[in-house]
Amino acid sequence: MDWSYVAIAIALFFAMNIGASGTAASMGAAYGSGAVKSKLLAMILVAIAALLGAVLGGGEVVKTISGGIIPTNLLSIEVVVIILASATLTLFGANLLGIPLSTSEVTVGSIVGVGLAYQSLFVGHILVILFFWIVVPIAAFIGAYVAGRVISRVERRWPDLQKPGSKGERWLTILLVLCGVYEAFSAGMNNVANAVGPLVGAGLMSTDSGVWLGGLAVAAGCLLLGGKVLETNGKKITSLSLLQGSAVSATGGTLVIVASLFGIPVPLTQATTCAILGVGTSERGFVLWQKGIIKQILMVWIVSPVSSLVVSFAFVHLFLRSDLYTLVVLVSVFVATLGFVGLIRLIRRENSSINDQGGGI
Repeated sequence: MDWSYVAIAIALFFAMNIGASGTAASMGAAYGSGAVKSKLLAMILVAIAALLGAVLGGGEVVKTISGGIIPTNLLSIEVVVIILASATLTLFGANLLGIPLSTSEVTVGSIVGVGLAYQSLFVGHILVILFFWIVVPIAAFIGAYVAGRVISRVERRWPDLQKPGSKGERWLTILLVLCGVYEAFSAGMNNVANAVGPLVGAGLMSTDSGVWLGGLAVAAGCLLLGGKVLETNGKKITSLSLLQGSAVSATGGTLVIVASLFGIPVPLTQATTCAILGVGTSERGFVLWQKGIIKQILMVWIVSPVSSLVVSFAFVHLFLRSDLYTLVVLVSVFVATLGFVGLIRLIRRENSSINDQGGGI
């Protein structure tokens, strides 16, 4: 079997799933606020903008993914297949659940898993990436929160600014759509590298060929797989006005473009979702954080890089080293973790039942 074709096929499928997640992150605000009423139109706009972002500015992040986390001499074709398969399985499962997931987290997690298996990592580079992962969502929340406070004052002073059918409403609709396209451009600029970076690192294609191929696959994913995730990010988190939606997209897009210029893969979905939370919090307070969907997204953010790391680590030991002992240990840890979590839930349910019935000490 020619593993080169397998690696490319997995990378294209992964890129399509990146397109699905990117749809939610980029046009969720415009769709959620009603500026773009057609889900299909929202996905078409994202597809075009993401392709342009990949082709025009995706090269720096490709360099980081292809050789900035583990040495390039580790990136054999078989290892590339393991990295892409691990990341793809994690991301595809999240898309089936309709949860916006960071492609950067699952990709970096997969690469780190391989590096741990071979005990070879650029720890300094990884720490820089982790620093950006923490700072970007926080900056998005703070920036959007401040913008939301300003927007609230503007909307109170000019209450007819966004009145349906008014001239102001038409201009603000155009602004919001442009901001969504701007953010989609940043998504292509940053996230396409997650799919094609390992291929470039293994020497299967050049950076230019990779960003074109990955960009086209991401665009296809926007159109074919993005609807459910778009619905989650646009409608289930909070209802946005036109100005609020513009602030969300502009904040997330700007932060991701800045990170891309430095070659840092960052969680665009986290930036956008935190910006939505920032705007919502500025208007309604922290009651918004009680929604179950927010808790679910936060859990996925934490679990996703660790899951892809464990999967790639296990695949290396299973398929490349035939080390069944390590695999047994990993499976045992997984089973023990599930059992521990299940036991905690059972105890909590029993305690809740006792309290409801007036029992207890």
